[in-house]
Amino acid sequence: MASVTPPLLVTRGLSKNFGGLTAVDGVDFELPKGQIRAVIGPNGAGKTTFVSLVCGRIEPSAGRIMFDGSDVTGMPAHRRVRAGIAYTFQITSIFPRLSVFDNVALSVQRRLTDGKDEHLDGRSLEAGVAEALERSGLAARSGEIAGNLAYGHQRLLEVAMGLALKPRLLILDEPTQGLSDGEIESFTGLVREIAQEATVLLIEHNMPVVMELADRVSVLTNGRMLAEGTPDEIRADPAVQEAYLGTAA
Repeated sequence: MASVTPPLLVTRGLSKNFGGLTAVDGVDFELPKGQIRAVIGPNGAGKTTFVSLVCGRIEPSAGRIMFDGSDVTGMPAHRRVRAGIAYTFQITSIFPRLSVFDNVALSVQRRLTDGKDEHLDGRSLEAGVAEALERSGLAARSGEIAGNLAYGHQRLLEVAMGLALKPRLLILDEPTQGLSDGEIESFTGLVREIAQEATVLLIEHNMPVVMELADRVSVLTNGRMLAEGTPDEIRADPAVQEAYLGTAA
């Protein structure tokens, strides 16, 4: 009998309260290794709060988070990065006064030296930066100051910083926001490439991107999981149409 591979990410009863507001309400969630999973829902549904709980930026009010079989519920964010969880923010969090190269170099340096006392090899650092910039389409902008980039390119820089960590789980929060049509097309190709070696959790309002990229789609509304299925199943779900897709056009 073939063994079943356990999910990479599992949440059970995950909740977050902000005063009297319940932003995430008892979410049970499983994400298999190697999958591209999209999380969609109306504004205020709890999507960003949910992934912020997963990556450790905020602490849950209740529930558990398991990553690759280990309970990481109480683990701080920097240790989750070390475990293989990388997160790009909905609002860009680059270092605007540093060059594009130096922004990515910080991520490479963290990956190469985390938990080690050995001297950092400059050639390994440069190779790691070059790879991340090439994959994200920013190689030609390596020397530019990050804060001078157009907003869409700042978003891609964040993706490059995440890639440089070589994560096992890459969480992308509204990554196509501010990208041109051509950049979105390149981005979808990049995500497919990333999925060959990592699991991708994608929060996205651009429904054509979601339907093209996602293996499965999870729908959040009012902090609760409303539905989950393939893109075609989600598109045809009457409850999803009423709660979100019917008003998204």
